[in-house]
Amino acid sequence: MITTDFPIGSPCWIDLGSPDIRATAGFYGKVFGWSFLEIPEAGGYGFLQLGGKTVGAVGDLDPGSRSAWTTYFRTEDADAVVKAAVQAGATVRVPPSDVMREGRFAALTDPQGAEFAVWQAGDTKGLDAVSQDDALVWSELHVSDPDAAFAFYRQIFGWRVEKFEPSPGMSYRVISTAEGDQDAAGFGGIAPTMSPEQPAAWTPYFAAEDVDAHVAKATAAGGSVLMPASDVKGVGRIAWLADPNGAPFALIKGDPNQE
Repeated sequence: MITTDFPIGSPCWIDLGSPDIRATAGFYGKVFGWSFLEIPEAGGYGFLQLGGKTVGAVGDLDPGSRSAWTTYFRTEDADAVVKAAVQAGATVRVPPSDVMREGRFAALTDPQGAEFAVWQAGDTKGLDAVSQDDALVWSELHVSDPDAAFAFYRQIFGWRVEKFEPSPGMSYRVISTAEGDQDAAGFGGIAPTMSPEQPAAWTPYFAAEDVDAHVAKATAAGGSVLMPASDVKGVGRIAWLADPNGAPFALIKGDPNQE
C-alpha cells in the first residue's frame, strides 16, 4: 500500500507532461475534483490538489515527447541510483538536479523503454495524499519481459516480488519495497504488455468510489476508454482511460472481499 511515509523505493510523486497545462488540469478537475495551483517560479508547472492536498502535478510537455504520467520513486541518493541504473542498462533523460530546496531528482528510461524518475527528498518528501478516493493508490508497469524488468528494478531499489494470477494464464507480479512486511509494503505490479503496440510504461491507478461514474465523467470531458470497467476477482473493479492528450491512467475500486 502506498503511504505518505514513502519508504525508500516506493512511489512518492507523479506528474504529467501536457501541451496545454490549463486544459489538462481542467480535465482532471472534472474527473476527480482536483484544483490547479500554479507555482510561479516553476515556469508553468503546478500542483494538482484535492481539498488543498497535492495529489499530483502537471507541467509543459517536452518537445518530441508523448503526453504521459511519470512515476517518481523515493531514494536516499539520486546520484547513486542513477549510476546503478545506467550500469543495469537504463538511459538518463535528465541527470540528477536540485529542485530549489525541495529535493533532488533525475529522470530515466529503463532497458525496455519505460520512463520513470527518482526523488531524493529535501523539504518535500512526496505527495500530500495517497491511497484515498481520487488519489494515487497503485503504480503498474507493463513491459514485454516482466522478469527482466523486475530484475532491473530489484538491482537499483531492492524490491521484492510475489507472483499473483488474477485469472487463469495471466501472470502478474506484485512488487513491494525492500523493507517492512511484504504484504503491507506492496505498492504496485508488473504485467506483460496487453498488445505488441502498447509501449512499455508505468501507469498510475487512482482510487474511485464509483469507477463507472468516473469513466462517464472522463468521456464527457473528452477522454477515451482504453479498457472498459470490469470486475477482476480478488482485485476489484478496474478501468483504463486516456486523457484528451492520450496520457493513460487507470481507476480502481478495491474488492472488499479480497484476501
